[in-house]
Amino acid sequence: MKDKRFDDLLYLLPAAQNADKNALNEEQAKEIVDELKTDFDYVLLDCPAGIEQGFLNAVAGADTAIIVTTPEISAVRDADRVVGLLEKNPLKEESHLLINRIRGHMMAEGDVMDIDEITHHLGVPLLGIIVDDDEVIATSNRGEPVVLETDNAAGHGYRDIARRIEGETVPLMKIQESKPSFWARAGHWFKHG
Repeated sequence: MKDKRFDDLLYLLPAAQNADKNALNEEQAKEIVDELKTDFDYVLLDCPAGIEQGFLNAVAGADTAIIVTTPEISAVRDADRVVGLLEKNPLKEESHLLINRIRGHMMAEGDVMDIDEITHHLGVPLLGIIVDDDEVIATSNRGEPVVLETDNAAGHGYRDIARRIEGETVPLMKIQESKPSFWARAGHWFKHG
């Protein structure tokens, strides 16, 4: 499917929605990706969560990986498992890390892992960060990519990541720590008091 907003530069190939998730094997996935590579500068595969057949299919045709995690400990543990699998089966190029759904106030309060802790733990170079923003959901539901929202922090993060993929040196965006509400701060005092 061609996105007409981008002058023949963006296409989407949705996955089949059949009940049999094993209908495609690794070799078939690689053949599809290899064929697409002849016509496109980038072929991005949105790999399903977990390390089942969908992950194996995506890795079979991949030159590199962008490992996406959120700052929660359970998500970072899952990302660590993926890093381990990629180390056992290295790709052509080095993998990179994207930290998604960052809430500045939670990082500031120590309620989630911070960026340095995550990158140190996973040992994967950081490609970029995306702040948690309700506009991502709202624009998606309207069929409009948040990346087109010029004043949106999440859209800014995605544009920075695209520029880094293109080889530009772009500084990491600063996380604005939104101040928690009075009730959130009061709950924090009682929790630690």
